[in-house]
Amino acid sequence: MSSTATDHAALAERAGRELEEATPQEILRWAADTFGGRFCVTSSMEDAVVAHLASSVFPGVDVVFLDTGYHFPETIGTRDAVAATMPVNVITLKPLRTVAEQDAEHGPNLHDRDPDLCCALRKVEPLNRGLGGYDAWATGLRRDESPTRANTPVVAWDARRRKVKIAPIARWTQQDVDAYVAAHGVLLNPLLWEGYTSIGCSPLSCTRKPGEGEDARAGRWSGSGKTECGIHL
Repeated sequence: MSSTATDHAALAERAGRELEEATPQEILRWAADTFGGRFCVTSSMEDAVVAHLASSVFPGVDVVFLDTGYHFPETIGTRDAVAATMPVNVITLKPLRTVAEQDAEHGPNLHDRDPDLCCALRKVEPLNRGLGGYDAWATGLRRDESPTRANTPVVAWDARRRKVKIAPIARWTQQDVDAYVAAHGVLLNPLLWEGYTSIGCSPLSCTRKPGEGEDARAGRWSGSGKTECGIHL
């Protein structure tokens, strides 16, 4: 590991301990002060909570969105609304191949036959490429979303990408999110009002409404045994 990466890894480990009890705004202020323009926020446009939080301490912050080519129209509309109404710089990343080009190479409906490969091509690779100009990135991961996210640190070292990874609302519950949205009028994806609790790509094999008693992410890749797209693994 280079000296810079070694320094950032140590910085992330220390910040993860010191900021564990900090507010999301304090965590994001630390990120902005530490990394400046080499810090960005990623958003799936399920909501604009982390983008709103970041913009409150760092107006003009880059908000990175992955346009997989399979999104619900409501998700694209949320992205456009965030870009039009918030003091942020929305950056849209796209896969190397269109859906049609991917179908020609791998066959149609890859998301049904090999969801790991589809996510790798349409999410993981574009994000890895798009984060090249940053030293740190923030996500909206929360510990209460699913068992696989229960130990999410507020700041950690992303060894695969060699960047500092920040989860400013990791300690928040859904009730905390709802309260913040209500207090600040934060934009939400309209699909949340229709019963979706975790919104990814539109094919039914990728996103469905969860049943009663299921966790928030139970509707993602339902029945496949898959729980994450690969970005956070």
